[in-house]
Amino acid sequence: QVRLVESGGGLVQAGESLRLSCVAFGRTGSIKALGWYRQAPGKQREWVADINKDEIPNYVDSVKGRFTISRGGALNTVYLQMNNLKPEDTAIYYCNAKLYIDPANDFWGQGTQVTVSS
Repeated sequence: QVRLVESGGGLVQAGESLRLSCVAFGRTGSIKALGWYRQAPGKQREWVADINKDEIPNYVDSVKGRFTISRGGALNTVYLQMNNLKPEDTAIYYCNAKLYIDPANDFWGQGTQVTVSS
């Protein structure tokens, strides 16, 4: 299993930027992909972006052109650069890992709050 530790959330105004970070500990060699989800109050958790070891990124349509996902050199770190933030981006953001050795389960960080004011 792996443990995910997130950082970088905060309270910003619309149009500003934040950079989220997530570091994975444990069996990091088994990580297939790292990504980000978010959950707004009263809503379902939503997939935002992910990236695999081939460095192929994928994004939900609502963040394309504004968010950039990338992996650190050690391949156990994932970043989410969020530019031109909007109030509708307000949510708890969760780091997510998918593993080769346990494909039926996802692994999650504790979440970091992103709040964007108008």
